[in-house]
Amino acid sequence: MFIFRGGPKRTFAAPAKIKDKNGKSINIGGGRRPDSGNFFLFAGDAKSEQTDKGQVIIYEGERIEVPEGKSAGITGTASAVHAVDWDGDGDLDLLVGDIGGNVYLVTNEGTASSYSFATDGPNQLQAGGKPLHVAGDAGPFAADWDGDGRIDLIVGAGDGGVSYFRNTGSVKAPELASPVQLVAPGSASFGGDAPHEPRRGIRSKVCVADWNGDGRLDLLLGDFATQKPKPPELTDEEKAEHDKLRKDLDALRQDYNKLYEKAYGASKVTDETERKQFQKQFGEVRTKMYELQSKLPREYENHGWVWLLLRKPAETTAGGR
Repeated sequence: MFIFRGGPKRTFAAPAKIKDKNGKSINIGGGRRPDSGNFFLFAGDAKSEQTDKGQVIIYEGERIEVPEGKSAGITGTASAVHAVDWDGDGDLDLLVGDIGGNVYLVTNEGTASSYSFATDGPNQLQAGGKPLHVAGDAGPFAADWDGDGRIDLIVGAGDGGVSYFRNTGSVKAPELASPVQLVAPGSASFGGDAPHEPRRGIRSKVCVADWNGDGRLDLLLGDFATQKPKPPELTDEEKAEHDKLRKDLDALRQDYNKLYEKAYGASKVTDETERKQFQKQFGEVRTKMYELQSKLPREYENHGWVWLLLRKPAETTAGGR
């Protein structure tokens, strides 16, 4: 997670990693994951280098040599962070959602102008007496949704849904009730059945605000969605060429799958020299596939929509107004 410090005239400084009071980067669920056979996985702001001795992973200033015959990859945890005074002590804490659908609290033990984040965590939030969990890609946002003076929690999810967790505790010691669904899941079609018109997608991220100034909190909902572009008008010659490209692409996909197994899969070859040759061939086939795909009309496009959901005057929620 990073902070972009504000400057004059709405400018921002270069991003700086957010660190705890001991100077360690806050990386929810990150670091080196448990080893899985011959593959190491690192989650976070890491880099991979190839040296004469093999692969090296650089993570948090440490150079980690990958043993011969093994490989390593880098991934993330889809952190989504919201800064809010969660415990009512006058400074900003961090609520962090992750790709698994969990939400964590990182407490600020410093002040409003000089943060000092705790090292005894992060602590997963509880709701209804059990760990808070949504359907992946949790995107938390804290706001007094029911107008009772206590901060509640709204969480977007990987399936496109949005849940409301009412604070049944106090301002300084929030306790969250079981979720109430505010928005149903969306959908995303990765292929020819993608819709022509915009529709709600997945990976919801939310913001709460009185958008229309009527005294009621509304929802702004960002998502990830797919949409089928308008098909191009093709000549007979172009249609024939596209048919040929698709056949060539199907053949390359078969080669791609076979080479992946030999280079990286469960049945990869054990000889290092032979495996590197397969890896090289795999890269060449992948490049050819990209080239062919770029010559064909796209079946779908990726989009990120922002939806406005206005609060109805007569709406009531559990314990709400």
